[in-house]
Amino acid sequence: MSVLQVTADLAVELDLPGRSTVHLSVRGAGQAIEVQVDDPATFAARGDAGTVQAVAATLDDLGLQVRVVSGETHLVTLGAVRTGWWSRRLTGSRHIRIGGVAGLWAAAKARSSARSAVFPDHALAPPPTVIPLLPTLVHRSRRRVTTTHSVHGGGAPRLVLAPRADPWPGDRQPSFRLHRDVTSLGSAEGSAVRLPDLASLHAEVVLEDGDEFYVVARDGDVRVNGERTARQLLRTGSRLQVGPWTMTFYRDEYADHGRPFGGRAGGEIGHQQPQPSRRTSGSGSRPTPPDPETS
Repeated sequence: MSVLQVTADLAVELDLPGRSTVHLSVRGAGQAIEVQVDDPATFAARGDAGTVQAVAATLDDLGLQVRVVSGETHLVTLGAVRTGWWSRRLTGSRHIRIGGVAGLWAAAKARSSARSAVFPDHALAPPPTVIPLLPTLVHRSRRRVTTTHSVHGGGAPRLVLAPRADPWPGDRQPSFRLHRDVTSLGSAEGSAVRLPDLASLHAEVVLEDGDEFYVVARDGDVRVNGERTARQLLRTGSRLQVGPWTMTFYRDEYADHGRPFGGRAGGEIGHQQPQPSRRTSGSGSRPTPPDPETS
């Protein structure tokens, strides 16, 4: 029987809306990992309970143990642990062991303060591949309708600049995250995507209520897949040209409405059911990703 071994040495900062930055460090070797967090109540909100339970069960399946501490205080241990009946009653899981009074106090404090969840809803995970695959080739097959809708603006939407004409080995293409409802492209100092040889406000990428991204020309030539346009819907792989610059729009498949069911189930010749329309109400608020970065 193979045993999973883990080596970890990682520092993380979480910028949470309306809260101060949370600092974490993850260190470990073998099957034991320790997570040091400066705010004991970071992951103790009621909305995070389902995700934490799912993570703990997965860690147990892998034979791993994650100990969460704050300073010298042991808060909770997840994964391959032994738990008493009282701990299972409080956490709703036999894979979570509370680290004593401090752990109980942190959870109670977070829930009483009505803190918002840190993790996305674990139910938003992409659906599994349809099994068996044969029904995907039958046009009149009947199966449960699923959806790949993520949180509003999810799927790490981004614009990636095309490589230069004379790329050097190791060159990395600049990538601009689309984490605003309106992302400006131009040469002005306040532009979210600032590039030379463009108008001050050349174009904008707008996230609309239906969770779709559109490029809108403002004061310059804009083309999508070679066609000049004033306003055009963007899909993963759309080639966007603004002035002399060419870039490609990308969004992870599970959140891109042009890819039903998390991608092409059954391959290119498989029959695809259309994805249901996204409901604009009850979808939750969009999390705030970090500032644009070059990757």
